[in-house]
Amino acid sequence: MRTNGKINLLGMDAAALRDLVTSWGDKPFRATQLPRWIHQRGVDSFDQMSDLAKTFRQRLIDECDIQAPSIILEKVASDGTRKWLFDMGQHNAIETVFIPEDDRGTLCISSQVGCTVACRFCSTGHQGFSRNLTSAEIIGQLWVARRELMKDLASARTGDGAINENEHIISNVVMMGMGEPLLNYDQLLPALRLMLDNHAYNLSRRRVTVSTSGVVPLMDRLSQDCPVALAVSLHAPNDALRDKLIPLNKKFPLKELIAACNRYLEFAPRDFITFEYIMLDGVNDQDEHAKELIQIAKQVNCKLNLIPFNPFPESGLQRSPRDSVTRFAKRLQDAGIVTTVRKTRGDDIDAACGQLAGDVKDRTKISERMLRLKHIPIKEIL
Repeated sequence: MRTNGKINLLGMDAAALRDLVTSWGDKPFRATQLPRWIHQRGVDSFDQMSDLAKTFRQRLIDECDIQAPSIILEKVASDGTRKWLFDMGQHNAIETVFIPEDDRGTLCISSQVGCTVACRFCSTGHQGFSRNLTSAEIIGQLWVARRELMKDLASARTGDGAINENEHIISNVVMMGMGEPLLNYDQLLPALRLMLDNHAYNLSRRRVTVSTSGVVPLMDRLSQDCPVALAVSLHAPNDALRDKLIPLNKKFPLKELIAACNRYLEFAPRDFITFEYIMLDGVNDQDEHAKELIQIAKQVNCKLNLIPFNPFPESGLQRSPRDSVTRFAKRLQDAGIVTTVRKTRGDDIDAACGQLAGDVKDRTKISERMLRLKHIPIKEIL
């Protein structure tokens, strides 16, 4: 990708950098030096890359750039969750969220501006779809977040507490932000490879997760090209309900999705698929839904992650009460299904994906359609 007429190196994986460097007649090892400077040290000035030959640096200055998305807004929640709103131009924005925990730091990254899948419960789907992100815009979220967090960490430490460039303040990356990652496959792939690259972010395949609504053919491709951890947005235990909550299910119904999950496990770095299941009051949280979900879970080596719904006005949906979630989880656990309930994080900064970006622009007037859906009685959804 070019920015300001120059090649943006930020989203180029090792193979692309090697091709570029060798096309200039330089030695391939330069392609391992560059990501160390760009991704591990967070440097965006070629002049600072002191171990590169002056002639090579000058060519980089003349022909290349390191351009990350710019921050419009940053919010920090009372629980430490941080959310960045990034400018994508033409009144578009995306969101990235960092969730600190005692044993990890997880960054949630967006893959598209808006989303085409249009799930009923999703704030991003409410906005419609504008465009795919480039690999530089995908990895740029990690680059900016890491640099900002490292700055804060450095300012909080003195003396022997100084940080080093290999410190994993971001230990996990999840492609669970705005958009359906697999529908931006060609740009997703080099970004994933950079996350795993020893000379870039050096993350384990087990610590990089791609979430999908169930794009079956691209799940198969990912298993061959770059098998990382996989999370599947399930959210309903039968086709009739899933068709209404996730329209993509009409194209790839549950039988095909389950088969694809089992194929993926042959190559995955983990021995289970994570099924994400958002808890919607009176919609998918009843005893009969738990029974159906148990039958699905018995067909795939999986872990169930129950997610409290983050309400937004246009959805017309409500979060399941805590006791309903607890009862639902117990039904699954009693059946021998590994089940967790996700903690709600960042409620005071609109941490549900898409809530901040939705304030920028609704490009497709999908809000009008969602508003009409809001008035459909719950019994008509079931």
